[in-house]
Amino acid sequence: MRNLRLILSYDGAEFAGWQVQPGRSTTQGALASAIGRLSGENILPQGSGRTDAGVHALAQVASFTTASAIPAENWMRALNDILPASIRVLEVTEAAPDFHARKSARAKTYRYRMHRGAICPPFLARYVWHYPYPLDEPAMVAAAGVVVGEHDFTSFAAVDPERVERMAASENVTTTNVRTIFSSTWTRAGDELIYTVRGSGFLHHMVRNLIGTFLLLGKGTVRLEDLRRILEARQRAAAGPTAPASGLYLVEVEY
Repeated sequence: MRNLRLILSYDGAEFAGWQVQPGRSTTQGALASAIGRLSGENILPQGSGRTDAGVHALAQVASFTTASAIPAENWMRALNDILPASIRVLEVTEAAPDFHARKSARAKTYRYRMHRGAICPPFLARYVWHYPYPLDEPAMVAAAGVVVGEHDFTSFAAVDPERVERMAASENVTTTNVRTIFSSTWTRAGDELIYTVRGSGFLHHMVRNLIGTFLLLGKGTVRLEDLRRILEARQRAAAGPTAPASGLYLVEVEY
């Protein structure tokens, strides 16, 4: 058996997330179908993480084992001939037998794009969160560093206990909401206010919930010291709303 590693880019607007779901179009499902057509095997590729419906990826990593003799360099072209145009395989390489896209990951980087212009171009609308209303952007920039370090991010995790229990059972792991954030920054690029965060891992909706909370600082409804209390509260109700999925991108996975 060979272990193959793929790097994928996809437009998440067309999918109900990464993970296979009955009766719904997903990135993992489309990739599994394409692999099956090429190798004749029933394979479920494993991703570095389960991006939600509407979330995009610039460099998602997936892995799968196969008995197929198709050379690694031919997989990319063959898969892209089958996959929908909204999913592109950027690279396929042979991986070590013990490599696993999720279990071997050491860090991930996400980016969130908020369009601040009065009018959002129609061809950009599904790739950003259009928010043209007044915000104290310097306050958001100053607050970004509060989440850096090792913390319990329960306040920023989706309240979905059934999903957590299901994941723990299927992956045979002990669930914990402790994660380490290595960097957290807001920057301006033209009409866009962009948040970039790099960490050891991320909880369900964690980045989008951070965005919704930073927005409260920008609106002046919470202060910097309030953000620290929200983090320490370990209660989802203490934090802000969940930002739309359209602006979120998985940028990089490190091993």
